[in-house]
Amino acid sequence: MTLRNKVAAAAVATAMVASLAACGGSKSAQGNTTITVWAWEPLISKTVAGFEKENPTIKVKVVNAGTNNKEYTALTNAVNAGSGAPDIAQLDFNAVPQYAYSGALEDLGQFGGDKIAKQFTTGAQAGVTIGGKVYGVPMGTGPMALFYNKAVFDKAGVTEAPKTWNEYYEAAKKIHALGAQNYITSDSGDAGFALSMIWLAGGSPFKVSGKKVDINLTTDPGVKKFTDFWQKMIDAGLIDTKTAGWSDDWFRGLSNGSLSSLMTGAWMPITLKTSAKQASGDFRVATMPTPDGSAVNSENGGGALAVIKGSKNAEAAYKFAKYVGIGGGNKTFTEGGSFPPDTATLNSKAFTSKTDEYFGGENANAVLAQSAKNVKTKFTFLPYQVYANSIFGDTVGKAFNDKGTTLAQGFKAWQDKLVAYGNEQGFEVNK
Repeated sequence: MTLRNKVAAAAVATAMVASLAACGGSKSAQGNTTITVWAWEPLISKTVAGFEKENPTIKVKVVNAGTNNKEYTALTNAVNAGSGAPDIAQLDFNAVPQYAYSGALEDLGQFGGDKIAKQFTTGAQAGVTIGGKVYGVPMGTGPMALFYNKAVFDKAGVTEAPKTWNEYYEAAKKIHALGAQNYITSDSGDAGFALSMIWLAGGSPFKVSGKKVDINLTTDPGVKKFTDFWQKMIDAGLIDTKTAGWSDDWFRGLSNGSLSSLMTGAWMPITLKTSAKQASGDFRVATMPTPDGSAVNSENGGGALAVIKGSKNAEAAYKFAKYVGIGGGNKTFTEGGSFPPDTATLNSKAFTSKTDEYFGGENANAVLAQSAKNVKTKFTFLPYQVYANSIFGDTVGKAFNDKGTTLAQGFKAWQDKLVAYGNEQGFEVNK
């Protein structure tokens, strides 16, 4: 699902402004209408009955076209072919710009999407707003938080959750001293995580203005803060760089405590509960450690429902997206373990006062709600971020298991490839 899937996205072409005749036509929501939704998030199907009850003239057909990268490839092919595209597609936040810039998405301002956007958190708004226009309705978000195994931390003598990156480094040394198999976290090269940490550090390596794109992965202050910190962790052998995220070994490590923390999106609790049951009662949640301890944050994951340009049923499609984002579907998502993107839910006592036995009976939601409020700035993704993520492992990823490559060198290699690719696609990159 969007909020927890970290599979690297496959390369997707950005020239998606070909004929959309097959999905064009009337946008009226009057009469009997059937809308097709492409989504891999299983909770989507659970919202259909409630929506159709409120909107008896609109029927919803949900199709799983594959998890993110597979869906993106199918969507791109359909848009380029001018036939077979759905009315709505689920998109990760970092994929929204790619489709918006290429003209494949409807501007939801025509239906009032710009007005409801104000009901979402800063991070959620950032995920769907491109060039001042709204291209999707958030269905879940992922403010970063620190999930840590308190039992292991206590055993290592780490009595409080780290508040700064240096405190996290010191905690990592104590935890690794417990045994060669003990690590504070793992990372074998994850583009989403790296960009979230750069965002957290105040970085802004990508700037986009129409066809002009500026990429600075070498001297951007946020990039440098992250690479200095993470390189220090790698050089000291304090990160498990062998265990791939989302693998069976990774979940096993979270279960038995050999991996004692992770910094990730607020959607993580449901995954821990289902895939690391053995650690129930040991885990706790804290706001993210930051470079200097200040209360800032970034997003990791999250996604939206976007209406495909030229849909014959665009208005009806928007109604469904709105229902999922701030209507009855929002409750279905929240109860199903998705992290709510709207401020109303995050400010409600029903949400923040809920205790969680998995996290030792603490009000984990209250911590996560604060994490969402700490996201005060937006972050710009590339208009071909899906492709960018797909080559992260071949560039920056080498620094995790190749002693001859540093993170700084990896980011430089990533930048070089992204500049070349962007120019090949018709953008004016670093010119």
